[in-house]
Amino acid sequence: MRLCSVPDLAERLRQGEAALIPTDTVPALACRPSHAALLWQLKVRPADKPLILMGADLAQLRAELACNWQDPWLELAGRGWPGPLTLVLPVGGAITAALHPGGASLGLRVPACDQARELLRVSGPLATTSINRSGEPAARTAAEAHGLFPELPLLAPVPWPVGSGQASTVLAWEGAAGRWRQLRAGGQTLDVANG
Repeated sequence: MRLCSVPDLAERLRQGEAALIPTDTVPALACRPSHAALLWQLKVRPADKPLILMGADLAQLRAELACNWQDPWLELAGRGWPGPLTLVLPVGGAITAALHPGGASLGLRVPACDQARELLRVSGPLATTSINRSGEPAARTAAEAHGLFPELPLLAPVPWPVGSGQASTVLAWEGAAGRWRQLRAGGQTLDVANG
């Protein structure tokens, strides 16, 4: 098991490697957005299934995407992050093209996991997905993650904080309608005002 400190793992990620990290839900496969193709390859996942951009906080994601953040997005992000909430927003650009090829939206998340956010503060936002082969159950521990991808480094220390084991809630902003639509029920319940 290749355990790496935050600075060491951030450097490996900058050099184009993928890594295994904890989150507040299930552990994640992660890499720099410019190397997102690695994640589809590792998971044997269809390329039409988008990845998530995970950040240390809202400010980091705003700086990375440099788009016009609407008030409803900021309000919901302020209530739901850090936490098991993924917001799918209609943003374009190079990162969206890398994580959602051919798409016009991007899923964003800030995990409620101090260990993950410490890495994200150093590495910058990362492309992420659950640790599993496509269609199989997700890993729930560092040991399970290592068993699935023994060649990849893991964020130290282990054992990782125990995640909920439940996927994040996914809410998508429908720009034309100006409203939120739930795509997946998960670990976060929020009252959402629409209209």
